[in-house]
Amino acid sequence: MKTVYFDNAATTQIREDVINRMSDVMKLNFGNPSSTHSYGRQSKSLIESSRKRVASHFNVSAAEIVFTSGGTEADNLVLQSAVKDLGVTEIITSKIEHHAILHTIDRLKEVYQITITYVNLTENGDVDLTHLEDLLKSEAKQLVSLMHVNNEIGNKLDIKTVANLCKANDALFHSDTVQSVGHYRLDLQDIPIDYLAASAHKFHGPKGVGFAFLRKNSGLRPLILGGEQERGLRAGTESIHNIVGLDEALQLSYENLDNEKAYIQNLKSYFIEQLRKALPNVTFNGQSGDLEKSTYTLVNVCLPISADKAGLLQFQLDLKGVACSKGSACQSGSSQNSHVLTEILDEAHLGRPSVRFSFSSYNTKEEVDYVVNVLKEFAD
Repeated sequence: MKTVYFDNAATTQIREDVINRMSDVMKLNFGNPSSTHSYGRQSKSLIESSRKRVASHFNVSAAEIVFTSGGTEADNLVLQSAVKDLGVTEIITSKIEHHAILHTIDRLKEVYQITITYVNLTENGDVDLTHLEDLLKSEAKQLVSLMHVNNEIGNKLDIKTVANLCKANDALFHSDTVQSVGHYRLDLQDIPIDYLAASAHKFHGPKGVGFAFLRKNSGLRPLILGGEQERGLRAGTESIHNIVGLDEALQLSYENLDNEKAYIQNLKSYFIEQLRKALPNVTFNGQSGDLEKSTYTLVNVCLPISADKAGLLQFQLDLKGVACSKGSACQSGSSQNSHVLTEILDEAHLGRPSVRFSFSSYNTKEEVDYVVNVLKEFAD
C-alpha cells in the first residue's frame, strides 16, 4: 500500500543529519551539565554553543533563549509568570489560538480573576488590527498573545505591526511561533516582540524540546522549580542530545530555507490547482488557499462531500495510507469540531468535512496526485 505523510503541521520527519548529531552526543557527552568535572563541562559547553547558535538566527543574545520541553511549556512559562509576577491583569488574544494558550488563560482567569479579551476576527480568520488598537487603549496592565501562523488554517499575522502597536501602548506581546520558526526568518531586533515560543519537532528536529525567547530583563520567573538550570528560569537536568538536535535542525532549516520554501510552495500551489480540477466545488478554509496570505506549508480544505459520507472520510484516507488531520493534532482524538473552524465557518460549511494537509520538502507531486485521486474517488 502506498503511504503519504501530509501531516507536517503536526510533526515533521527528523533530518538524518540531526539524528546522527544527536546519536554522537548520546554516545560521547553523557555528563551532567551541572557537574563541575570535565564530563559536565563538556556537556555544558554543548548546551551553551547551541544556545548561541539558536540566538544568532533571531539576532538576539544567548541569554534571551531558554530551552524548554516544547512550545506548550514555553507558552505556559510566559503567560503564567506574566500574571503571577509581572502584574498583568488583562490578556488580549483570539478565539482561534492553540489550546496551549486558550486553556492556560482560562485557568489564569479562574485563579487570578484576570480579564480575558478576544480581538475581533475577519470572516477569513485574520486579526482585526483596528479593533486590537482600540483594545490597547485600556489602562489595565496588558499582555497580547497572538500566534504568528495559525496551526489549522495557516493565516499569517502581521507580527511586526502587532509588536509595534503593543510597544506604542505599553503592552507586552507574546507570540506562539511554533508553526513559523524554522520556516520564516524573524529578526527580533527589528520586531519588538517580548516573548515567543518554538518547538523543534515542527522543523525536522526531535520531539520533547523547544525554547522560549524572553526579552532581556523580562522579569519573568520560573514555572518549574528546582535547580538553577537555564539561568534559574527552568529547573531540571537539561536534555543535551535534544537541545543539540534542536540547534542542528534549526541551522539546517535556515541554511536550506530559500530552496525548500520555493519547493514546498510550488507543491502547495500544485495541490490547490489539482484539487480544484478534480473537485470544482472545493473551498479553502481561512486564508489557506491564498499563497500570499497564508503559510506555504499547509492548506485546510472543505470538501464537497455529502454528510452521510463525511464521517468515513478520515478512516478512508487512513485506509489508503494518507496521513493528514482534521485539525490540530492535539485535538485529533476529539469528536468535537475544530474550535478554529467553528469561529470562521458558516453552518453549511461546518456541515462538510474539512481536512488539513501540510507539506515538507520530503513530499512530492506524485504524492499530491495520489491524494487528489483518493479524494476524488471518495467524493464521486
